[in-house]
Amino acid sequence: MQTQHAIKRSQQRGIPTLIQQWLLDYGEENFNERGMIIRFFTSKSIRRMERDFGREPLRRLSEYMRCYLVESAHDGSVITVGKRHNKNHVWRH
Repeated sequence: MQTQHAIKRSQQRGIPTLIQQWLLDYGEENFNERGMIIRFFTSKSIRRMERDFGREPLRRLSEYMRCYLVESAHDGSVITVGKRHNKNHVWRH
């Protein structure tokens, strides 16, 4: 389930539904103290996707490998999605 905010942000930021699903299925998770799960791709998760889908699809979609997704730890709803501008910055608490 996605909030209206998440739907609007994914449209504004041009993040395909496929990438959101991959974040949910393959993304690493980081829990924060405000009851949110931040999901993002790491080298490890990208390698798992390459094994499942092949390198070519991942190469073509490489611009989305810096995307993140924020999910509620309470009900699993997607709160927002975005793209990290600093490739090394992930919110860790």
